[in-house]
Amino acid sequence: MTDILQEPAEPANQLPQDAHVPVTPESTQAPAAVDASTKSKNRFASVQPVLEKLFELYPQLFGERFLPLKLGIFQELLAAHPEVFKRESLKAALGVHTRSTRYLQSVATGQKRHDLQGKPIDEVAPEHIFLSIVELFQRRQARSSEDLRPKLRKQLLAAFEKSGLTRQDYLARIGTPTEAIQALLDEVLTEVEQQRARQAALKKAFDASGQTVEAFADALGMRVGEVQAALK
Repeated sequence: MTDILQEPAEPANQLPQDAHVPVTPESTQAPAAVDASTKSKNRFASVQPVLEKLFELYPQLFGERFLPLKLGIFQELLAAHPEVFKRESLKAALGVHTRSTRYLQSVATGQKRHDLQGKPIDEVAPEHIFLSIVELFQRRQARSSEDLRPKLRKQLLAAFEKSGLTRQDYLARIGTPTEAIQALLDEVLTEVEQQRARQAALKKAFDASGQTVEAFADALGMRVGEVQAALK
């Protein structure tokens, strides 16, 4: 996990396990799983008073709806409430909060980062969107017999398209995913690159045609809306 004092609370390479994952009965779990669940449960309990205070002070950020937090919000909270929050307990509480499934969902959808007043201010970095999507997939797949990879593929495709990055730049920012995720990502990146190439060729042909969008679409047997979308 990156340093929440300066950097976004989402990690640069791998997200820890969700502190809010329900604990199943010990009799149905392996010893290692029981131990991890117990630690996770204890970690949440230890920071619960701080989380409750954050909810009381900033319900728009820590209430029923979670929102991505701006960079530096840790320092702002300490400065705004020196009599309420202690450095280590606040850091631990924000760590639990930003590893929760609800928080990761807000990051995965590409919502903007918000300040203490609940105002959207900054875009979430593409690598944090990617990591949140993958972490949510892994948590859900571990609890489901359904193959969730088709849904993951759609999410990765949308995230890459939204990033506006080239394949090389995107891969440089997301780190090193697992082999299975990398294989799926390669498919997604190739598909988007092919789509971008088709759009570029279509735009070049349209610019050279001197026709209206309507006439150009009719000549190609395409719908006007399709051509307009591609030209954008």
